[in-house]
Amino acid sequence: MDTKAMYKLSYGVFMLASKANGKVNGCITNTCIQVASNPTRIAISVINKNLTCDLIKESKIFSLSILDQTCSFDTIKRFGLQSGRTVNKFEGLTCPTDINGLPYLMSQTCALLSCHVVDSHDLGSHTLFIAEIDDAQTLSSNEPLTYNDYQTKVKPKRDAAPKDKKIVGWRCKICGFEVQGEKLQDSYICPLCGHDASDFEPIFA
Repeated sequence: MDTKAMYKLSYGVFMLASKANGKVNGCITNTCIQVASNPTRIAISVINKNLTCDLIKESKIFSLSILDQTCSFDTIKRFGLQSGRTVNKFEGLTCPTDINGLPYLMSQTCALLSCHVVDSHDLGSHTLFIAEIDDAQTLSSNEPLTYNDYQTKVKPKRDAAPKDKKIVGWRCKICGFEVQGEKLQDSYICPLCGHDASDFEPIFA
């Protein structure tokens, strides 16, 4: 099976935030679609290992900042390439809150959806949440950022390994999954979060 055929599906890029028990966190996701109307409902898929997933399961609410074409890699890196279990991703940011009291990104964002969960399904690596829209706001006239835009325009190219270092493995920057070995095939897909080899960083000896 050619897993790269899945790359032909069209995705957006979003910052998903939730809070529970005094803890707030956000993560980057590329899976959100409208699945019903009257009432309007969407489906999002979140990696089970993510703190944000735990918070949504506990609180049953989330905000979804729909990122736009002005989004920087620093924003992706802040919310997508580090764990909320070890850092406060909102530290140093002044973010407004939605009607559910959840933070969202006012800049680099073209729209906001505020939602509450009505159903969920554990898919193994991810949880699929079905949610009803409580509020929706248009924040800018910028075009939304697509996953292809992120891969081709926003994401930096992988740096070459330093000459004095030996690569002993590779680590997924999205979920932390590690693969042993000096080389990683371009066709490799993370078995945990589904991201490709371009989202892995080398582990040096």
